[in-house]
Order: sequence, then C-alpha cells, then structure tokens
Amino acid sequence: MVAPNMTVDSTIAPASPIHASLEIRDLAVHIGGLVILEQMSLSVPKGKIVSLIGPNGAGKTTAFNIITGYMKPTAGAVFFEGQNLIDMTPDEVAGLGLVRTFQRTSIFAGCTVAENILTAMHLRGRAGLWGAILRLPSVLREEARLQSEVEDILTFVGLQGRAGEMAGSLAYGEQRLLGLAIALAARPKLLLLDEPAAGLNPSETERFKELVRRICDDGVTVLLVEHDMQMVMSISDTVFVLNQGRIIASGTPVMVQNDPEVIKAYLGTGLKKRAKT
Repeated sequence: MVAPNMTVDSTIAPASPIHASLEIRDLAVHIGGLVILEQMSLSVPKGKIVSLIGPNGAGKTTAFNIITGYMKPTAGAVFFEGQNLIDMTPDEVAGLGLVRTFQRTSIFAGCTVAENILTAMHLRGRAGLWGAILRLPSVLREEARLQSEVEDILTFVGLQGRAGEMAGSLAYGEQRLLGLAIALAARPKLLLLDEPAAGLNPSETERFKELVRRICDDGVTVLLVEHDMQMVMSISDTVFVLNQGRIIASGTPVMVQNDPEVIKAYLGTGLKKRAKT
C-alpha cells in the first residue's frame, strides 16, 4: 500500500540497535490525499512494557500492521533488533521473534485447543516429510516434546486441562487467553498485543494484566495497544500517545496523564478518571 510516487528507504541505519528491541523512525502512511501516519517515531527498550494509545482512528492498528509486515508504509523504517523489517513478509517478521495478537480472537474454532497451539509451533519442527511418514523415533520424540510444551503454555495462561476441547466451545475470555497462548507458542522476543482487554470483564482484565507482567518478567518485550486506560497506566513502563497520525506525547504513565496535549486529545473521554479507577 505504498503510494505510487514515493519509495521507502530500506537502507537507513538503526540509531540504537543494542538497547532498543523495536525502533520506528519517521513512519508515514499516505493513501491518496489521506494522511494515516506522519513522521511517527518511537523506541521500545528491551524487556519493557510500552503502550501505544490514542483516540479511535489515530493510526494505532495501522502502525501494528506495518511493524508486522501486513502493510507497507509510504516512508520511514522499522527496525527489530537492528534489522529493517520494511521489505519482509508477515511470516518472515514472525520468524525473527516479533509476534502479534489481533483485536478479534484469531483461533481455529473447529480444532482443539492443543491443535491451535501446535499450529504456532510449525516453524520450529525439525521432522522432514519422510520422517513424518515413517514415524521415525526422532519424530515421535519431537511430538512428545511439543505436546509437553503445549501443556506448559496452557498452564501458564490458566487453561490447563483444556487441551482436548474444541476451541470454539471456550468462553470469550478463554478464547482471548488461547489467542495469547498461540502467540507465546511462537516464542516471541517482542510481543505486540492489539487491544487484548477488548470485551473482557474486570476480573478477566486483571488476569490478563498479571499475565502480561509475567511475560515481561520472563524476558519478552511487550508493545501494547489498548483502550483500557486503567490497564495501560498500571502496567506500562512508557506510554506513547498517537493522535491524527502523529506522536504527541511520550513518557511515564504519570507524565502522559498530565500532558496538556494528551488531555486535549482525549477531551470528553475521561482519561484521568478512567486511569485512576
């Protein structure tokens, strides 16, 4: 979706590949005369929880789509551990360890919970075609290892004992947890969460917050897009605010909540009130 008269510079050198897990530099998306993103820059330090917030239509999901290879920008660069992602496909991006969830549950409803998680492990399998057909001992050992890992992941997200159930039979909140389990099965270095609390009740949201903290404590960097301000302000190390395609503020949750530009952008939405409740 690159504008026909513009090019993306894929040769830009990253500014700080050692300390930053993800670095976005001067990202722009123009579709016709519409500006979706303009000069968007941010850095996500390794081992931190960083949130990207903004009103509806600010460009948050567009930014996620560019980072993960689903869209191409008009200009700018995206680096993951010093490597430019702009020319990569979604599979190639995921293969580097940058994994995302989606706003809507992305599960195979007609498959079991375990089968859903195993699909995310397919790139890590080492068995060849003939090994799988002949059921060689190495293949059987790998299958046992993967099944054990499935159980570990389900236990981590609180779905232990549900491996054999059909994914479509899970309650909505459990399907969101399964979506997280699928992402974790890909062994992310950087996990992008796109509105993970959407549709969850307060107790489910608290559970999800705790899981995000534990994931970060285990060494996974997290970039979060979320409308639940209480969740954002309670778990984020840094918050970036996107409005009309531009970053208008960044800093700690307290700094962002008191920024005049942020208050103006959220006028009428009760940003401070929701963040403190």
